[in-house]
Amino acid sequence: MAEAAPGTTGEEVVRGIAVIAGETRRFESRAALTGILADPRARAWVDAIAPSRDQIADLSRLLDLHPLIAEDIAERNQRAKFEETDGTLHIVLFGLDWDGRVTATEVDLVLGARTLLTVHDPAWDPFRLPGLHGDPSALLRRGVDFLLYAITDGLVDAYFPVLDRIEDEIDELEDDVIRRPTVETLERLFALKRELIGLRRATSPAREIFNQLTNRDLGLVAPEHVVYFRDVYDHLIRVTDEVDNDRELVAGTLEVYLSTVNNNLSIIMKRLTGVTVILAGVGALAGIFGMSEAGIAFASGERGGFYAVTLVIVLLGALTALLLRRIDWI
Repeated sequence: MAEAAPGTTGEEVVRGIAVIAGETRRFESRAALTGILADPRARAWVDAIAPSRDQIADLSRLLDLHPLIAEDIAERNQRAKFEETDGTLHIVLFGLDWDGRVTATEVDLVLGARTLLTVHDPAWDPFRLPGLHGDPSALLRRGVDFLLYAITDGLVDAYFPVLDRIEDEIDELEDDVIRRPTVETLERLFALKRELIGLRRATSPAREIFNQLTNRDLGLVAPEHVVYFRDVYDHLIRVTDEVDNDRELVAGTLEVYLSTVNNNLSIIMKRLTGVTVILAGVGALAGIFGMSEAGIAFASGERGGFYAVTLVIVLLGALTALLLRRIDWI
């Protein structure tokens, strides 16, 4: 089941596993699922890969879902949320990945009395989660609610590698800001700031989802399994704390960038002022002694005076430059 997802290239988008009286059955079609659900002893995990609106409507009728749940799944543009409708729990979470930027994939999970429906795009595959690499039916035997825990736990745990990559990017940007604050560095800072805003939008509401799961008597979640969802809630607290810390680091790095640019501008202005002082002094002395009449001075045999004045001007300019250099103005 961990191979390439069936249904991504053909019409069939349904796959999954079922447990009936301790026996595991795998299915990859809607017809096979219909036969499994006909047995009242069956517990089934139904995984739908990028279904169309018609396929979602068909699945909702087969699984006896409320029309509002089917409509929300078909929209595929939800925020992380938790809803209980007609004894069915609809949870929306996001799978995150990093490929130079954060990519989020919406995952809809619908928990019923004996079924768990997951709906997602092909970019995210629940069978690749660490806890489901082996035999997911072992989780399903403990209940569809326990399988829900395993999927959500793997999904949330996958947030931490993404946060690690973001923190590496922040460390690199902090070094660049100190060494060479360029326009490219500023663009990367703003891009990372947008990524963190999107990341918080995807993860922050998820805390309320697991707060509801752990503090309400929902009936669909066995009391002995509540502690597992509480563990996922703790992980989400860590995730949101790290996201907030990263946002503060990016904001601080942006302030350092602006300060560094301002300091560099001040240094440039200071050095230009030093050069102006030297040139202004040379110009003033040259004007006083009438250097524009140098040709007449040479013709009248007054070369000595010309050279003396020129030497004084050069020496004063050099002394001024030396003084400005000692006070780090040039």
